This record gives sequence, C-alpha cells and structure tokens, in this order.
Amino acid sequence: MQVLKFPLARISVCFIFGLLASYYFNPNLKIAFFFLGAIFFFFAISYYLSKKQLVQKRDFGFWTYSIFFLVGISTQSLHNKRFSESHYVNKFQSEKNYFVRATLVEKLKSSSSNERYVAEITSLDSLKTNGKILFNIRKDSLNQKLEIGSRLLYYGEIYKHREPNNPNQFDYGKYLENKSIYGQIYADASDLKVNSVLDKNIWYYASAFRNRIITNLEKSGFKKDELNVVIALILGQQQDISPEILKDYQLAGAVHILSVSGLHVGCIMIAIGFLLKPLPKTKFGEILKLFIIIVFLWFFALVAGFSPAVTRSVVMFTFVAVGEYSNRKTNIFHTLIASMFFILLFEPSFIFDVGFQLSYCALFFIVWLKPIFDKIWMPENKILKYIWGILSVSFAAQIGAFPLSVYYFHQFPGLFFVTNLLVLPLLGVILALGVFVMLWAYLTAVPVFLAKILEWSIWFLNKIINWVASFESFIFQDISFNWQMLVTCYLMIFAFAIWLMKPNFNKLSLALVSLIVFQITYFGTEYSNQIQEEFIVFNAKRSTIISERRGESIVLYTNDSLSEATMNFTVNPYLVGNFASVSKIEKISNLNYFDKNKILIVDSLSIFPENINPDVLILTQSPKLNLERMLEKSKPKIVVADASNFKTYALRWKETCAKEKIPFHSTVEKGFYRLSKEN
Repeated sequence: MQVLKFPLARISVCFIFGLLASYYFNPNLKIAFFFLGAIFFFFAISYYLSKKQLVQKRDFGFWTYSIFFLVGISTQSLHNKRFSESHYVNKFQSEKNYFVRATLVEKLKSSSSNERYVAEITSLDSLKTNGKILFNIRKDSLNQKLEIGSRLLYYGEIYKHREPNNPNQFDYGKYLENKSIYGQIYADASDLKVNSVLDKNIWYYASAFRNRIITNLEKSGFKKDELNVVIALILGQQQDISPEILKDYQLAGAVHILSVSGLHVGCIMIAIGFLLKPLPKTKFGEILKLFIIIVFLWFFALVAGFSPAVTRSVVMFTFVAVGEYSNRKTNIFHTLIASMFFILLFEPSFIFDVGFQLSYCALFFIVWLKPIFDKIWMPENKILKYIWGILSVSFAAQIGAFPLSVYYFHQFPGLFFVTNLLVLPLLGVILALGVFVMLWAYLTAVPVFLAKILEWSIWFLNKIINWVASFESFIFQDISFNWQMLVTCYLMIFAFAIWLMKPNFNKLSLALVSLIVFQITYFGTEYSNQIQEEFIVFNAKRSTIISERRGESIVLYTNDSLSEATMNFTVNPYLVGNFASVSKIEKISNLNYFDKNKILIVDSLSIFPENINPDVLILTQSPKLNLERMLEKSKPKIVVADASNFKTYALRWKETCAKEKIPFHSTVEKGFYRLSKEN
C-alpha cells in the first residue's frame, strides 16, 4: 500500500502500538520516561551519524520507530489520571462515607430510574482532589433541572465500577474507565446541596448556547420527537431521543447520521466558505478566511461536546482548510493519518472509543475503495452517476465498518444501502436548513414557517427510517463474532482489496490464504466452544434463571416466563458470546448434577431433603429456613443466592456462612455464578 510509504503512517502505527502496550500493561510513568530519554539519546546519535552517512538509514529508522513507540507508552501513562496522587480514586475506600464537592460538566442520557451527569470532583472531605465521576440522581426525587456548572455538595459513599452482572454482557465500567471516569455516586436529590453560584466554565457556556437554541425552538412549537432528532443532528446531543426512534435508526443502519461527524462538519465548512466569498482574495483576506473557518469549526466541536467523531472531523477538516488556503495539494490519506496522530497525542483514550474507531475505519475505506468502485462502473448519465456515487460510498464505508460493527453490536442492517440512497439527499437539505435555523434560534424565536419546514423534514426523515427498519427479515441480529475473527476478517478484506487493485497470482494467493485463515479462526472458535461445559446461575432481578451449557447447546431452567427484555439483556449476550443456542427451557428441579457436583436448589417452599449433602446449595425466591442448622448437617462447598431473594435474607445468609466458614456467593454483589467442567 502506497500510504505506508508516508513516514507519518509508519510512525503512527508505532505510536498506536505504544498506546495499546501502555493500556494493557500499565507501566510505571517514571520508568516509561527513563526509557524514552535513553532511546532519545540513541536516536540523536543515530540522527547525527546518518547525516554524516556513517550509519545506514535503516538503523536511524529503527530508533525513530522505537522512540515513537515509547512516546505512545508515555502519552498513555501521562493521561492515565489514576496515577496522579491527587486523583480521588487514590483517596477513597469502599463502604465509607465522604463529603464530596463536585461540578457538573456534562449531561448524559437518562436511565429508566436515574438522571445521569458527569462531574469533576474538586475535594474529598478536606482534601483537594480531581477526576471525573458519574452522578446518578434518582428521577422521582429531582424537582428541578440541574444546570451544567452546578456546584454540588454530597455526603455519602463512592462506588467503584462493577464487573458485568452476567456473562458476556456489555462492560459499562470498562467503558466509563476509557472515558477517565473511575467511580459512581447514587443519590437522591435530598442528599445534595446545590450552590446557588454556578461555575461558569467552558462547558457551562457551551450548554447555555445549546439551551438557548432549544428554548427558542420550543417556543416556535417544535414537536418533541422531531426537536430531539434535530438537536442530535446539528448539536450532537442524543440524550433525549426516544428509545423507539433510536432503535429504528439502529436497525435501518442510519444511527451514524445522529452522531455529528464528517458529513455535518463538511457542510458547515462549505457553508462558511460560501458566506466568506466576498472577502478579498489577498494574502490577508485568505488568512482571515482560514482563521474564521477554524474558529467556527472548533466552536462547533465545543457546542457538540467534543465527542470523538466530532473531534476527528474538526481536526481533519482543519488540516484540509490549512492545506487549501495555503495553496498546497494535500493527500487525503496523509490528512487522515495526521489528524488521527494529532488527536491521539492529546487524547489517547479516544482510541478505545467505538465511534472513533468506526469513523476512521469508514472514512479510510471510502477513500481507499471508492476508486475501485469507480473503475468497475462510471455511468455517464448524471442521475445514475449520483446514485452510483452514494451506493459506492455506502458500500465502501460498510466494508470498512462491518467487522467492527458486528464485533461490538452483533448485528448488521442488510438494507443500509437503501437507507443511504433515500436519506442522504434529504439529509443535505436538513443540515443546511438546520444550521440556519439553529443560528436564528440563538438570536431570537424562529419564525413558525421556518420551524415547521424543518420539523416536517425531520418527520419525513423519521418515517423513511421507520419504513426501512420495518423489514425485519433484512436485519441480521445476534451474530457471534470474537476478536480473533475481527482481526482475521480485516486481514481478509485488506488482502482481497489489494488483489482487486492490481490483480496478479501472488496477490490472489495471499487473498485466498487470508480466507483460509479466517475460516480456520471461525471453525477453531466453534470447536473450542463445543468442548466446553458449564453451569451458570444468572443475576436476574426478581427471577431465577439457571443454564447448563454443553458445547453449543444450552438448557435454560426457570420457573418464570422469560420476557423479551430479560432474554435480550440477560440471556442473549451469553448465547452470542459462546456461539450457542437454547435447545429447550425446563422448570427448575430441586436436585441437579453437573460434573460430579451435586447441586441442591431451595426455593420459597423451603424443601430440604434429608440425607442429601450437596456440593453447591442455591437459595432462590427467599426461602424461610434455618441456614445455620442446614449447613451443620450438609456442609456444602459453597452457598449461592441469586437476585430473586430479599436483600435482608441475603445479608443474614452471608453472616451465617462467614460464621460457618463456608464461601457465600450473592449474585447481587458479585454477579453471576459459574461452575465449569474440569477437562
């Protein structure tokens, strides 16, 4: 690939490997800087000798790549705020109350029971600290809307992130840690004292700008659903979009248009350039144009909350603008790589953001594969050319994003090309009108006819999305796909794309080998799953769900009817993660056997057969029993209590087990319980 001949491309690869090495191995910051200094010394000597032609250039290249690998390690370590002595995560202990002073900096999407905010901690008791934390404030206790910039005083416990409650579930704690949020607070509004003086920082003014626009649009009679969509499209705020509309966008393969990205930023840049045309084409005029465009782009990024996709787009278009107004021809690959390197240098955690990964993959493959599609067919008819342009861009983006999408979301919208063909022409009009209406709304109330045109456009857009999403047979869900398949799938895509560009026997051989490697990975994963056997007690609120897996076949045991929500949230991630399916669902029996282990399940009937000494005792549905006497008689190896029991019962059982020196596993505290077969 020609792009790899660009020096920054190879440097960026080494830098990214350094970021990943630092993330997974957590090296000491001082040691990282020591090695960086040592390598820099050898780099300087190598540079001097290469200039004098005393050493070969490949030696200088080795030290160059080494130094950027260590720059990646140092950058990730430096941005990992947990290593800072003043970070709150190094100051608090679990199950202890603290006086916490914090300032709200971001509003997140609400959960079913809580309003959620990201806050910056300023002190813990009397100690000055820093670091982001997640505030969960119970909805029914909150009488007033909290503004960004509100200063809160809270007395209570800080909770560390928990592991997922059930196998293969989304790890929300890890997701928050990748955003430098290492703790959570759960509070009622009555637990908080809100300072009447706001902290008017940059996030406050960005929020105030958005709120002024939203208020004026509401005054214009904008309907709620359409207003929330236009706020997401233009301002990048998805918090208030209804779950039904969001699901339609996901199933139709159009959720990316709700995330402000390159399309939105590009439209803004073109619009600003058009408005600045009257400026003189002198050197000063060109510099002034560049300055105004860059200021507007970064102001837009601030208003949109500096999400990874927005930041990527704004940085990239900043590079494009500088190249355009300096009259220098720029290579889009070089611009893409330079923007990625620049972003990760200042915010390395973005590399773990799904949106950041998807946006760069999609854009890279659009730039790389679009010329191939153009060679396949380039119609002369303008209408056909326009349609083919949309389709080729859509297919290129989907090819690049497909492995990542399936790996993270385990679904694929089969009609994505229909969605793009119908939506993209309308989207351009909506974005242009939307930006104009938003600027007007900041100044004053928008005229009703303008607001209605935009509202009807959004309504029509939602109807198109809903229609495409209604073809459920074209939506492929619950696709099993692990990280090994992700890597080999990308190798296969690259190999076949390289072969299609300049076909020859060697490239065809490489492509076929990559296909075989992907197949080996898939069948190897299936084989490793087939030989596994395990017994799982799930953590399902007010329910008892137990599974016994033998290879790809799973038997579910439950006395309750499993709702769609329970299946989707609790059971399906386990099925998808293990390439398995439910063979049958049975009622729970009191006595079970698994891998020479005798398992006794005691439910609300409190039936405990005599002369049975179980290896595992499972307590469900809050049985009324004398556990101490039961343990003295049976001496099980472990006692398990699932989430169907009363909390007070589980706490009492925990104390009893501790007294009898028998391990106790509460799924509410520790998550699911797994018993694996010893091979």
